[in-house]
Amino acid sequence: MAKKVFAVVRSDWVPHSVDVSVPSIARAYDFMLGGAHNFAVDREIALKIDRMMPGLRAGARVNRAFLGRAVRFMAARGIRQFLDIGSGIPTVSNVHEVAQAVDPACRVVYVDRDPIAVAHSELMLTGNDRAAIVRADMRDVEGVLGSPQVAELLDLTEPVGLLMMLMLHWIPDEWGPGELVARYRDALAPGSYLAASHVSADHVGRPMHTAAEMIRDSGSRDRMTVRDHTGILALFDGFELVEPGLVGCAEWRPEGPGDISDEPDMNMLLYAGVGRVNPRRPG
Repeated sequence: MAKKVFAVVRSDWVPHSVDVSVPSIARAYDFMLGGAHNFAVDREIALKIDRMMPGLRAGARVNRAFLGRAVRFMAARGIRQFLDIGSGIPTVSNVHEVAQAVDPACRVVYVDRDPIAVAHSELMLTGNDRAAIVRADMRDVEGVLGSPQVAELLDLTEPVGLLMMLMLHWIPDEWGPGELVARYRDALAPGSYLAASHVSADHVGRPMHTAAEMIRDSGSRDRMTVRDHTGILALFDGFELVEPGLVGCAEWRPEGPGDISDEPDMNMLLYAGVGRVNPRRPG
């Protein structure tokens, strides 16, 4: 079948380095959350996956709700600085908004490689001297942690709230996702936390693997690796999981009906968990 060609009108908000004819999962996620910073190619891939797994928008919302709960959980335990890896295009309830609603003194550094996400984050953060964004690939751990933004806003000798929402399934096994998480973990002070969410086929079955194949075949640079509960749990090695452990995204300490989807499969589309760097760890 011939590849569909979209006529794209380049908007003023699109950096010239962006190929607007190729889908971006960051922009597809923006569409699922009701955002406007996406193109026809992004909407097409999102809607194709949604047709296979009805309620996908609800799954995106459930993940966003978990993000807010995780930030509030950490803030309630004294965390006042956050590092959001793969922050994406700004939308509702961004990390700095949630954290600074608890304490205006909270500091946040976002990290993303997508130029549109970075450009719009910079606009959003204008005038906020306690939040910044770094354009970097999460695999460049030294580049992220050694960035001027991190140096200015975060004190890595004190506990940090590290966030990796919907990120680690974009790291294939051959890239060593466990080792990558460990490099961030080892740079954090004892008492730091990691919150992460990750897609799984444990509950939705074959459609998740088909979605990964569709993303690969779309021409997107993104490649999804679908893992089971055991594989995702291994990514928390060296962290002490807090209750209720690694569970369906909606099952992690829900606070109200808005945290849970009416589509049961969407509550289990993602596994989510929060782990703590043990203050008694050796060294």
